[in-house]
Amino acid sequence: MRLIFLISSIFFISCNPSKKNNSESFQRGEIIYQDFCVSCHLPNGKGVDKVFPPLAKSDYLNDVPATIRAIKYGLKGPIVVNGVKYDGIMSPMGLDDQEVADVTYFILNSWGNKNKEEITEKTVTKI
Repeated sequence: MRLIFLISSIFFISCNPSKKNNSESFQRGEIIYQDFCVSCHLPNGKGVDKVFPPLAKSDYLNDVPATIRAIKYGLKGPIVVNGVKYDGIMSPMGLDDQEVADVTYFILNSWGNKNKEEITEKTVTKI
């Protein structure tokens, strides 16, 4: 059992996004990501080809309101991410607006994504 835990920990650490961003929102978002998103989008944010879209270096994330909307309300129907069509369902996670803001900020600043725009609870509430 300890060996499984050790291997899991090493895998998580090796796939963990850069710790350069130490904001509280980023840190809270990382925890939320691990709790709600990692099972589909994976620890490295690369998703599963043609099943779960990548978040790493994702052109879809350039539309910040659409990103927030997808996290807040879920997503159904076809989308194109980095030139690949995905047609699945992402159920709403039941996150409050602050949690949506935090995980959005985390995703927008991990795995090669660079969007320093502040995502706040107020930003999410407007969507």
